[in-house]
Amino acid sequence: MKKWFIALVALAICLLIGERLYREGIMLYSSKKNNEASFIELKKAAEKGNRKAQYRLAHRYDKGHGIRENDTLAFHWYMKAAKQGSGKAKYQVGKCYKNGEGVTKDLRLAFFWFSKAAQDDNAHGQYALGKCYMKGDGVAPNLNMARNWLRRAIQNPDGGAEVLAKIKNDAALGDRDAQNILRIIR
Repeated sequence: MKKWFIALVALAICLLIGERLYREGIMLYSSKKNNEASFIELKKAAEKGNRKAQYRLAHRYDKGHGIRENDTLAFHWYMKAAKQGSGKAKYQVGKCYKNGEGVTKDLRLAFFWFSKAAQDDNAHGQYALGKCYMKGDGVAPNLNMARNWLRRAIQNPDGGAEVLAKIKNDAALGDRDAQNILRIIR
């Protein structure tokens, strides 16, 4: 019992230190004063297990914000954050598998991770899952499931308006998938 308590206290201390490092890294990055220092603090927090820092670090590797773009490291950190329950990271892991960025392309695994993100009520994950069902990417095509997930995505209070705006914009630019989605969700 005593060993369990000591382990729990040690874990709590690590999480608190990770959260402090994460906040310091975000402050440095947001102020644009020291990108390198911000990266160092985020990386320390990510290595200590802070899932928000893991996601932010992955995003910086993914987009090349302040560091050289690296899809392999982006995938690595997205996966760490996803395994800790980050819905945004689960969606990004799905995107990595869908596009073969930082990992071997695998539509079944993309579908799996989009499903996980969608179940976490992530609007982008719901949209991606709907598209998988619509196109048969990683799963047998199913128009009813596609309609269900696409509607849930655009009705999601946290990101649904953004998803719908993207669909409408893509449809206006001639994207056939987006045009089909607008027909499906009506």
